[in-house]
Amino acid sequence: MAVRVHIDVMLAKRKMSVTELADKVGITMANLSILKNGKAKAVRFSTLEAICKALDCQPGDLLEYVEDERDET
Repeated sequence: MAVRVHIDVMLAKRKMSVTELADKVGITMANLSILKNGKAKAVRFSTLEAICKALDCQPGDLLEYVEDERDET
């Protein structure tokens, strides 16, 4: 199982910088980068809600489930 994070796509669509999003959401640049690069193990719903509010989007715009090839066996 793989969950891909598309924060970078939404940032580009909204013409917003990572710094601006981090300020609006109230999280550190380091934590936002971990999330943006798909390295996060979890995300709080409150953080996801704040990101969606700042980017005016739905959680499905940010997260995508992709089945791993290894899971198909």
